[in-house]
Amino acid sequence: MEHRKRILLVDDDSDILRATSLRLSGAGFETSTALNGMEAVTNAMKDQPTAIVMDVRMPLKDGLTALDELKQESGTRQIPVVMLSASLVDREKALDAGASYFLSKPYEGRELIKAVNAAIDQAESDEYLCSTAVVPKMKAKYRYDR
Repeated sequence: MEHRKRILLVDDDSDILRATSLRLSGAGFETSTALNGMEAVTNAMKDQPTAIVMDVRMPLKDGLTALDELKQESGTRQIPVVMLSASLVDREKALDAGASYFLSKPYEGRELIKAVNAAIDQAESDEYLCSTAVVPKMKAKYRYDR
């Protein structure tokens, strides 16, 4: 039986969290939530979600600061992050900070699901490429020509 992919949803608006959680649950994901960037970093380090969907503008710690912290930690840097914001000014900042995707609010539910799936697929592809790139180097290191 395949394990359901866990998505950490981060937004200071509980209505958006509820609606997003329902949408992603309906698409087969397991979800958990956080109300700000501080909770997001703590929960991501503890729970190691498959992906994170995070708003940019939040109190206590904004999404860009949280994203930066997540990308600096070895245990969370590989987790793909889809950033959300009503401000297009945040788009470039989010992508430069390491977000996999950026969606403008308001977004359509199917756009969110596509972005989450694409971010997970890309992260899994990158992980595979990294793991296969190591194998030939190790073989070459231990190869003896006579």
